[in-house]
Amino acid sequence: MLMNDFNFSNLFALVKSGQRSILAIDGLSRSGKTTLVGELSTLLEKENIEFTIFHIDDHIVKRSQRYNTGFEEWYEYFYLQWDVDGLRKNFFEKLLNSNHIELPFYDDKTDELDTRTIKLPKGGLIVIEGVFLQRKEWKDFYHNIIFLDCARNKRFARESEAAKLDLVKFEKRYWKAEEYYMNTFHPLKNADTVIRT
Repeated sequence: MLMNDFNFSNLFALVKSGQRSILAIDGLSRSGKTTLVGELSTLLEKENIEFTIFHIDDHIVKRSQRYNTGFEEWYEYFYLQWDVDGLRKNFFEKLLNSNHIELPFYDDKTDELDTRTIKLPKGGLIVIEGVFLQRKEWKDFYHNIIFLDCARNKRFARESEAAKLDLVKFEKRYWKAEEYYMNTFHPLKNADTVIRT
């Protein structure tokens, strides 16, 4: 399915019951997740559906915990970029039944974490957007999973010119971790909907 062909109305039917529903928008880097979330936000506002959006990249750890750790670069990116178990306990496990959650937000400029309290809607939709969302520690918390499927060459073309200069980093860190994710967790097969972007 192409992005333009996707119909959000099926999702709206799930959340209009007044229950809280959790949607994962999964996909590799530069696959169009932020664009889809923007479109979805506009439609949710028009439908008067309460929603909260979380970007998993807002909750990464400090650089010292994910660079120069002695592990291979792809491993650092996949396994150390986030406090995977901490997010499971303090975020994912609380999404359905808590009124609010406390989460660390990462500031790229200062390399510091700032804990904030986020109020959750009584009903409506909680959207989680990011990479590697179907890893085994997190995959069972979603009611619906959308995976954005985009070829590597198209995704790389969307990177900034400065980022493209460090091809070795893509090869050793990002692409190797992406291949591991695709081959180990099979997100294409396990998603409820796959959108080609």
